[in-house]
Amino acid sequence: MIELLEGFPPNVVAVRASGQISSKDYETVLTPKVEAAFATHGKVSVYYEVEGDTLGFEPGAMWADLRLGMGHITGWDKVAVVTDIPWLRHATEFFRFMMPAEARVFGLTEADAARTWISA
Repeated sequence: MIELLEGFPPNVVAVRASGQISSKDYETVLTPKVEAAFATHGKVSVYYEVEGDTLGFEPGAMWADLRLGMGHITGWDKVAVVTDIPWLRHATEFFRFMMPAEARVFGLTEADAARTWISA
């Protein structure tokens, strides 16, 4: 499940993921929010908090994520991935150099620092 988070600047799309992430989460929650942000801002940042109970991403969700990211390849500003899940932390660090935005990984105890960084 993906849920929107409040209290961020309008150019920041902030979400929390938990449980099983599906393509429907992208279609109904994340993609509309991202498209609305791009409609009014030249650059968009993403705060992506992934809780420890996340079971994984359905293949359709991974495809939706790739389409969403590549669809705005030059429009991303910053990405904050906030999680304690080892494989996700390592994957983000590994692929960070290929991301079209400045990306940082934070632990869940560093969520306040991540929010400050992404909002600056």
